[in-house]
Amino acid sequence: MSDLTAIGRKNNATVIPETALSAFRAAQRGPTLTAQDPDYDSVRQIWNGMHDKRPALIVRCAGVADVIAAVNFAREYDLLVAVRGGGHNVGGTGSCEGGVMIDLSLMRGVHVDTKARTARVQGGCTWGDVDRETQVFGLAAPGGLVSTTGVAGLTLGGGMGFLRRKHGLSIDNILSVEIVTADGAIRVASAHENPELFWGVRGGGGNFGVVTSFEFSLHPVGPMVTFCNPWYSADDAAKVLAGFAAIMKSAPDEFSAHPAFWTIPAAPLFPEEHHGKRAIMIGGVHTGPLEEASRYIQPLRELAQPLADLSGPLPWTVAQSAFDPFVPKGIRRYYFKSRYLKDLDDKTIAALLPRAIRVPDPSILVVLWNHGGAMQRVSNEATAYRGREHSYMLSVDCIWDDPAKDVEVIAYARAFLADMEPYSPGGLYVNFAGMGEEGEKLVKEAYGPNYSRLVALKNKYDPTNLFHLNQNIRPTA
Repeated sequence: MSDLTAIGRKNNATVIPETALSAFRAAQRGPTLTAQDPDYDSVRQIWNGMHDKRPALIVRCAGVADVIAAVNFAREYDLLVAVRGGGHNVGGTGSCEGGVMIDLSLMRGVHVDTKARTARVQGGCTWGDVDRETQVFGLAAPGGLVSTTGVAGLTLGGGMGFLRRKHGLSIDNILSVEIVTADGAIRVASAHENPELFWGVRGGGGNFGVVTSFEFSLHPVGPMVTFCNPWYSADDAAKVLAGFAAIMKSAPDEFSAHPAFWTIPAAPLFPEEHHGKRAIMIGGVHTGPLEEASRYIQPLRELAQPLADLSGPLPWTVAQSAFDPFVPKGIRRYYFKSRYLKDLDDKTIAALLPRAIRVPDPSILVVLWNHGGAMQRVSNEATAYRGREHSYMLSVDCIWDDPAKDVEVIAYARAFLADMEPYSPGGLYVNFAGMGEEGEKLVKEAYGPNYSRLVALKNKYDPTNLFHLNQNIRPTA
């Protein structure tokens, strides 16, 4: 082995002496990889196939001690730092070119305390890991809609899923986090210990350190829930959206749902004559008693003549993983961008229909996340996350395969959101921020009045901006 040249935090070349790297690798319990290691290429790939980055070092942490050593090593050599949790990263910030990737994907332990109804979840877990362990006891924590999504990335940005109306966002169910900050110190943040840091990590993303574990509240969910999933022709979309908006105004907290435009896939679940048609579906889950679910779900199944209807009882874990096959790791290209909407009235519906229906690639999803219930009973000042008070969040989830379409697809998403600006109160969901290409402007818009408080936290815990590959909150210095 020889000296290793890496990229520094200021895009400068940094030489790591062979003796220092050898000593670091020997002290780590998990493996530290360079491009010369045989499994380097398979390990470095993150979820979004758009990103083909080659870190100089991949530190595969096996525990908190490894994370502390990795942070200290990166700070000592002033290296460019990326942090990968479960690896489900749209913006590509879970990796970096020429720097160090602090990789938590080996840290996937989940410990359930049934008496306290809590779970301690390590920072490399996916939501599939969590559901697998908690469902043994008929419990769940609010997570995302794809089981391969990383717990850390989704949670630190907010955490929207099928339990949002009943039990709130993922951040609303955090009791504490264990975090390694830029100085290499391990801290616990909770309502009683480092409470300001606890406020910041609940929505502030990975700006303040590497979260090595989360403590979540758990709730009785499943094992069976009722899935709502009728599919209608895009020609009926205006009627479907208006009916959905009216019905959800009186829906119980047990039922979370959202309409989504998609192209019917060539899958056996759908009649062959409808394959390839642009459609609008309702995706929802009722977590209450199965016998009560139909009175709330049935009206959504009768908004027009369905092309297909996949509604019915199914296991919670199946509902959480139903979309997994369509979003594989490292193969497809992803660009998710969002904007809050004031409402889903007739004018808003008319404005969004043309672009939602006519898309540059059939795999593109356009989702209208309905808020309400428990997630709106938490104030905007209680956590760093902003946007709870708005009725809907529009998410343009671009999924495609051909690199030649990159420019066209990304331009489509940006133009769509620009068209919807007159119908928006401002703001966006930081987990759906595209590549974060607007920089500080985007971050300020996402956090609104909470931004200055987040800057103060950044000044305290990461004044040199070691952790800046994220929706970055820049320290004052």
